[in-house]
Amino acid sequence: PLNCSFQAMEREVIAALGKGEPDEIMSSAFKLKVTRQDINTLRNLRWLNDEVINFYMNLLVERNKKEGYPSVHAFSTFFYPKLISGGYQAVRRWTTNVDLFKQDLILVPIHLRVHWALVVIDVRKKTIKYFDSTAQKGEAICEALFQYLQEESREKRNLDLTFSEWTLHSMKSHEIPQQLNGSDCGVFICKYADYISRDKPITFTQNHMPYFRRKMVWEIIHQQLL
Repeated sequence: PLNCSFQAMEREVIAALGKGEPDEIMSSAFKLKVTRQDINTLRNLRWLNDEVINFYMNLLVERNKKEGYPSVHAFSTFFYPKLISGGYQAVRRWTTNVDLFKQDLILVPIHLRVHWALVVIDVRKKTIKYFDSTAQKGEAICEALFQYLQEESREKRNLDLTFSEWTLHSMKSHEIPQQLNGSDCGVFICKYADYISRDKPITFTQNHMPYFRRKMVWEIIHQQLL
């Protein structure tokens, strides 16, 4: 029976990646829409776009509302550029309905023009870590996000964060799996976020990417993680 359901799933993935109207909506939830054109960025060796990454991050947040998972808040891919261009005031209202300091983990996908990276703020451990599948350094990004947290804490809690209590760290190439091509960075950050938000060690490799891409197609269409 498992084989049968796997074949059915595979048929759905093939159909989603197949021909059709580019702007056909394949999935909508979280006030987001994913079109056939967006889904097609999950074909092998294509760059993932904002729509796919934001939808997937929301699926992680949704899953983590269940018992036994750390609580997660994920910022949109548009958060960091807005913060950098306009400072704290430009993003102050992004957290109107969420208390960041009551979350266990905060995920910040970072779009660096032609590359994706991820920052994970672990509120429990007071760490801000930069995850990059090409081992680029992200110290300045971690510092900018600490500064943001500092202002958020002052604004919402009237409380200063103590910098010396926090650890900011760019993950090195031997600490996390690295991509071996020029196109999988988006899938890497989605899967870093998936493993971290389950408090699991990151054990996948470049070899898993074609499988992860197909799995993500199914998950986005069905709005649930396998």
